[in-house]
Order: sequence, then C-alpha cells, then structure tokens
Amino acid sequence: MQKIEVRFRYNPKLFSFVSSDILKQGDFIVVESALGQSFGMVQSVSNALTKDESMQKILRKASESDILQNENIKEKEKIALLETRKLVEKLKLDMNVVNAEYSFDGSKVLIDFISENRVDFRELVRDLASILHTRIELKQIGVRDQAKMVGGIGICGRVCCCAAHLKDFEKVSIKMAKSQDLALNPVKISGACGRLMCCLAYEDPVYNELQSTTPRIGSQVKTAEGVGTVVYRKLLSQVLSVKFESADGSVHFKDFDVKDVTFVQRSGGDDRKFKNNKKNDDKKDEN
Repeated sequence: MQKIEVRFRYNPKLFSFVSSDILKQGDFIVVESALGQSFGMVQSVSNALTKDESMQKILRKASESDILQNENIKEKEKIALLETRKLVEKLKLDMNVVNAEYSFDGSKVLIDFISENRVDFRELVRDLASILHTRIELKQIGVRDQAKMVGGIGICGRVCCCAAHLKDFEKVSIKMAKSQDLALNPVKISGACGRLMCCLAYEDPVYNELQSTTPRIGSQVKTAEGVGTVVYRKLLSQVLSVKFESADGSVHFKDFDVKDVTFVQRSGGDDRKFKNNKKNDDKKDEN
C-alpha cells in the first residue's frame, strides 16, 4: 500500500489517502471526500505507511473519461456561479458569492459566500435547485478563506502564503508585527485579504529568539570604537547601527555585527556578550 498526498483545486492543503494502485506524482485520481466524490492530483507518494494509520482509500486513478468529466464540471461551476450571483442580486441579499464547487459525480454543488451578517438564503436555495437541478449547499466563509481560494500576489512579490503552502490559518496579532520591528502601518502589514499577514505568525518564533539575543534600540553597547547607543537594528542580518557622541558634541554612526558588541549594564555589573545561542533574560536592562 502506498501513502498518497493529494491536492484539490480549491485548497492548497494536502490530504492523505492510501492506494493499492501504483501511482506517481502528477497523476489524477478520484476519491471520496466530505463533498462527495472529488477529483484531485497526486502531489507525493510514499511507501512508508505505519500500521496505526487509518486513511481512506483512493477510489481509482482517473481515466480519460474522468478527466473529460472534470473539464465539464469546471464549465458547470462557471454557470452555477453566474446564476447564483444573478439570483443574489435579484433577491437583494447582503452576500458576496465567491465560489461554486461541484462534487465530481454532480450530486451536489457547494456555494461559498461572504457576508458581514446572517443571511436568510432559503429562497435562494429553492430557486437555485430549480435552475441547476442538483442539491445545493451554501457555506459562509471569511475573507482569509476567499484569498486562499482566489490566490494573489503579496507585497513581498510572492504568491500569497495561504494559497501557496499554508495548511491552516493561525491566529495573527499586532504583537507579532512589533516583534519584527515593523512600522505599524496597516497597509504594510496586511495581506491581500485586508487582515494581518499570515507570515507574521509562522515567522514569529524566529523573531522572538532574535529579540532575546539582540540589544534593543536605546541600549548602550561597548564596541571597538568605544561605548555608543543603538539607534537601529536589522534583526535577521544581526547588524546594529550605533551612535557615538564625541566630547566636542559631534555625532557619528557606524554599523556592527551583534557578535562584535558587548552590552553595557546600566545598573552596574559585568559586561555581557550577546550570542545567538544565549537568551537575554535580564528584562530590567531593556528599553
């Protein structure tokens, strides 16, 4: 038995199945899912299957007729999406229809929509069923779910994390942006969905570690050029910009690697080197 990782069209998350057929990456398959029968693509194949793993079996490797049926379903989904939007406008419902997804056997169509309020869509379901002649299921989703399905390019220039590789959404807080020393400008720390960027969450552990091993802005450090004050820092590259004030009142700045500076204790005590593998737990000396 092979362990198969499968991806479906509207979800970047990988789902695990088992198969007795010999499959390879890129093969199309038909499986049983929560929606009914679904059409997916094999992303990876592994023979390492432990005895305690209980996963659903893949129904079959997709035939030419299955692939053709999948193309026909895509056209039906376009029609279902158009008809739903027409009815929503006609019934004056406060909802934004995002996506329509048919089960592979055509027994059900799932309509995803966004709305700020509760919506009474019973009349919409009745009218849709009479037009599409199949079972209708409506699901209210959030703006992050919409971005995950639609995709897009983030301000970093790469495909949105949610559409590319993230399996689940994590809680993102403004504190995570502060940990990266980012300007708290909503435009710069928000994703295409208008919510805080997902990358802030999975990058947070790294920045927390760097925060604990890097002098903060305003801290005094001892360098090869004397004692100065940290005015800027690049956490990832571990570089500090240090300001020096001369006796005559002149000021100059110079960059140093964190490993080349020593933190000056403001309340007395020994000097302390900052190292990437040592946490700074002396909170009273931090600004």
